[in-house]
Amino acid sequence: MPLHAEIHSHPSVFDRLANEWTALLRRSAVDVPFLTPAYGRAWWRHLGSGDLFLVTVRDGAELVGLVPLFLSHPPDGPTLQWVGCVEVSDYLDAVIAAGQEMGVWEVVLDALTGPSAPRWEQMDLCNIPASSPTLEVLPALARERGWAVETEVQEVCPVVPLPSTWEEYLASLDRKDRHELRRKLRRAEALEGLRWYIVGPEHDLEGEIEDFLTLMARSTRAKAEFLTPPMRAFFQELMRAAFAEGWLQLAFLEWDGRKLAAYLNFVYRNRVLVYNSGLDWQADPGLGAGIVLSAFLIRHAIAEGREAYDFLRGSEDYKYRLGGKDVPVYRVVVRREDEPSE
Repeated sequence: MPLHAEIHSHPSVFDRLANEWTALLRRSAVDVPFLTPAYGRAWWRHLGSGDLFLVTVRDGAELVGLVPLFLSHPPDGPTLQWVGCVEVSDYLDAVIAAGQEMGVWEVVLDALTGPSAPRWEQMDLCNIPASSPTLEVLPALARERGWAVETEVQEVCPVVPLPSTWEEYLASLDRKDRHELRRKLRRAEALEGLRWYIVGPEHDLEGEIEDFLTLMARSTRAKAEFLTPPMRAFFQELMRAAFAEGWLQLAFLEWDGRKLAAYLNFVYRNRVLVYNSGLDWQADPGLGAGIVLSAFLIRHAIAEGREAYDFLRGSEDYKYRLGGKDVPVYRVVVRREDEPSE
């Protein structure tokens, strides 16, 4: 039986397909938390706009492809984008059984130009990981149809490959950075009343979520403005969902009971993904609380045998001082040269 596609436009799809979707994600070339149904549901509910246009591809009854798109209407014409694009989702892609990317994308492109598809003029697909087969398969198939394709590096994700010991990690840093990190840690570990912890089932999750958002808003004016009511609701739902799924790492650094710094990370497929942070600059007693908590978390990740510590998108200096090495993410823009379907 040939592959066949179906278009889904109702948000219930995130729940209806959750089990199949999750199982398919485990078989795909790119498996990251931003592609889970839990993440997509939270993003669409609080930050999504336009028209949901999620395409599934089946081989008989078996789900072999899922392309989560939505249709937006910018000034340059109707545009298909990934669910999650662009601001808060660091890696995005289609979810396709490894080895079936070519066949699935062919069927998806047929569906995108079929009579039940909406009118669109371009696909603008952000934050595609460097390891994704989409970067080769989609442009090749689009050009076969006579469409224009542009691929560019959109941003970088500094990633720290983790060795087996803390001393090996320290040795991998530049001499100046290694010296500075050791100095900060000596001072922190000598400070009476300082502790750090990761939120677990023994904690009040709702209270910890609110404390994180408070610290996040205190970090910078830009972050305070970023946390609009819909964005706060998105973060709240995402943290609850990630906790329930078992991949939330919400960590705090405290001094005498006052929270100084926090990290919202995901521990997923044996990697730590650093999603966002909060810092109370006024309460920090000159420790460099954010760096200190990062170091504690990297040391913890090494002790747990994690593969990598991924700082995600952004080229902030501290990521490199802690050993980050750039890994690019890509943007692919496909422009139709034919007459779009009405």
